Amino acid sequence: MKIEEVTRLAIPEVTVIRFARFRDHRGFFTEHYRESDLGGHPDLAGLRGVRFCQMNESFSRTGTIRGMHFQWNPYMGKLVRPVFGRLIDLILDIRKGSPTFGKMIAYDLPARLEAESAEWIWVPPGFAHGVLFTEDTLIEYLCSGEWSPGCEAAISPLSLDIDWSLCIPSLKATFDRVAATTERITNKDRLAPGVSAWASDPRSENFRYGLL
Repeated sequence: MKIEEVTRLAIPEVTVIRFARFRDHRGFFTEHYRESDLGGHPDLAGLRGVRFCQMNESFSRTGTIRGMHFQWNPYMGKLVRPVFGRLIDLILDIRKGSPTFGKMIAYDLPARLEAESAEWIWVPPGFAHGVLFTEDTLIEYLCSGEWSPGCEAAISPLSLDIDWSLCIPSLKATFDRVAATTERITNKDRLAPGVSAWASDPRSENFRYGLL
C-alpha cells in the first residue's frame, strides 16, 4: 500500500489517507489496505495497534442521509471509502470534556476511477458517524469492533444543537439543501436525540475525552 499523504481534519483525530493507484493501458491496480503500512506510518499513530474485525458494504441512493451512529462495548472505529459514487462523510465529536464536543465536521469523498489516487477516512471511537450521499454510491468500511446491538445509539443529524462552525461552508450548504427535501432518512435517525439530550443520558459517560 503506497500512502501518498495523510491529512488531519479540523478535529485532528479524524484523518484522511490518500493511497496510490498504479496505472497502465489496461486500467489500474492498488493495494487499498495493508495493516503494516497503516499501523507503521508516522502520521497514523491513532491506527497503531487497531485491529479491524468486521468489513461492511452499503449502497445508498442519491439524497440519502445516514447517521449519526456510534457504539460501545466494544467501541467501533471506522475506516471508510467509496467504491463508486460520491459521499460527504459527517463526523460529530461526542467525547464529553473534549474541546470540540458537539462539533461536526464533513469531508467530500468522490470515487473517481480516472484519478491517480483514492482515499480512506478514519473515524476513531469517540465520534458519531454519518453519511450524506450526493450520488448513487457504494461504500466499504472496515470496523475496529463487531456490531453490538445492545450498545449502540444515535444523534439526529438534523439536530439544531449540533455546532457546525468547524465545517467547510460549502459542505454544510449541501447538507442543508438535501436535508430540507429528502425523504431518504429513516425515522430512527431523524427522531434520534440531539447533542444536549444525549449528553444527559447516563450512557454518554462511556465517551469521555482522554479515555478512548
